[in-house]
Amino acid sequence: MSTKVQPDFDSITVGPVTTRLLQAGPNQASEAVVFIHGNPGSAGDFAELVQEVGEHRRAIAFDLPDFGQTVGAPDFGHTVVEYAEFVGELLNTLGISHVHLVLHDFGGPIGLTWAADHLGANTSITLINTGLLLDYKWHRTARAWQTRGVGELLQAITTRSMFRRVAGNTEPRGLPRAFLDEMYDNYDRRTRAAVLDLYRDSKKIRDDHAKLVPLFAAADIPALVIWGAGDRYLGVEMAERQKEGFPSAEVHILPDSGHWPYIDDPPAVSRLLLDFLDLQA
Repeated sequence: MSTKVQPDFDSITVGPVTTRLLQAGPNQASEAVVFIHGNPGSAGDFAELVQEVGEHRRAIAFDLPDFGQTVGAPDFGHTVVEYAEFVGELLNTLGISHVHLVLHDFGGPIGLTWAADHLGANTSITLINTGLLLDYKWHRTARAWQTRGVGELLQAITTRSMFRRVAGNTEPRGLPRAFLDEMYDNYDRRTRAAVLDLYRDSKKIRDDHAKLVPLFAAADIPALVIWGAGDRYLGVEMAERQKEGFPSAEVHILPDSGHWPYIDDPPAVSRLLLDFLDLQA
């Protein structure tokens, strides 16, 4: 019987930023499963998956600058490119040269931007309710964030009860109160400002991602797509479209899940991910 590996919260300094880091498994291995969270989110989102993957191989998750408990540099602009560069610097600092990416929400655009410039380092990519956002139409809240003045007002009036209600009620199975409260606790002034910068930087993301399709398709990186069918932010119709950039992708739709399937159905996501990673060994 295997012994559960407890992931350790630690920190690592990357340039001027000290970020919260979650690790499990052999911490000196040059190949790792790298989890990148979205908005709102943090390294803590992946604690259970990092623990389970860490029984077999190195696994890490970390806070992106000005998310979770990590404070970004004063001049950090919260653009997708800057976040992708931060990912690259962090991996170099940790001595990781071969990567199994696991991406969720805005971790998708960030991780895929890094991956496009490091095709030789990508051992596999797992997309959880994210990916190449082809012909994507932004959801209502995203459009509000992208509108100057409106976005600032929305961020200012978002209370804990509103956050719980909006995030929880849009999910088919709801979300655990503890998970919602942790997200809100991390959703402070700096994170709210970072969200506005990030979404405004990404208005033309579907055009940017269309340019990545031939690059990724030619590389045909092993890919796993997991999608909660009840996602009201990123529609399930986008799941199959990931094959345009990842022709050999396995696509799995979880009919009763929403935007956070690794939270509302952990066993299903864990099984799919671990089985997929085993095939890449």
